[in-house]
Amino acid sequence: MPAVVAIGRKPDVSACGYCHRAEGSGGPENARIAGLPFAYIVRQLADFKSGARSTAVPNRAPHTLMVSGAKAISDADALEAASYFSSLKPRANIRVVESETVPKTYVSGWILAKSHSTETEAIGQRIIEVPDNLEDFENRDGHATFTAYVPPLSIKRGEVLVTGQDVGKAPACANCHGKDLRGLDAIPSIAGRSPTYIFRQLHEIKTGVRAGTAIQPMTENVAKLDHEDMIAIAAYLGTLRP
Repeated sequence: MPAVVAIGRKPDVSACGYCHRAEGSGGPENARIAGLPFAYIVRQLADFKSGARSTAVPNRAPHTLMVSGAKAISDADALEAASYFSSLKPRANIRVVESETVPKTYVSGWILAKSHSTETEAIGQRIIEVPDNLEDFENRDGHATFTAYVPPLSIKRGEVLVTGQDVGKAPACANCHGKDLRGLDAIPSIAGRSPTYIFRQLHEIKTGVRAGTAIQPMTENVAKLDHEDMIAIAAYLGTLRP
């Protein structure tokens, strides 16, 4: 494990493994980066540094930390980190559950956590993704698992959209992300990723805050997707093996 992943570089580069975990498994608040293509990771660091990859939520801490780190990291450390994380095998850690009701939650750091009560509430048009064991997550355990609650019928609708069966909405994701949706060359895997993360990226690409030349094809693909479509896509992708 490179030093920049394990301990970072003082004063401005936090340890990559603190937020993304040493195994690159990430969490709902950021991204799983284990197994992403080397070239893709390098490009994302460049996009964070240039401002091409921004956020729809001003001052959101995970994004702020990524921007400051990307601006301060040396080229050598960036390449070492990309080489390390791209060599790791992603692990399945998401369970997607369709439900009309969900456990009540509260904000814990940068994520939602289940309330200690047994109360529930209507899900509405939301994704409620929570760690199965909050202590595991808070201790940066790379084996922490998550449950993502999604509205009823989301998974089937997502499959229709992802496989390109609704041509009026978007083409098949496999056209770019590979037939198994596990990436192709410098294009990332989208199978088995956090539904919260997937929804956030679709929303930010559509609203233009995530930009850059490599994102242009996605900008066209998400143009006709609405809020419910993006939830459905995120739900279906979360059910796949990474």
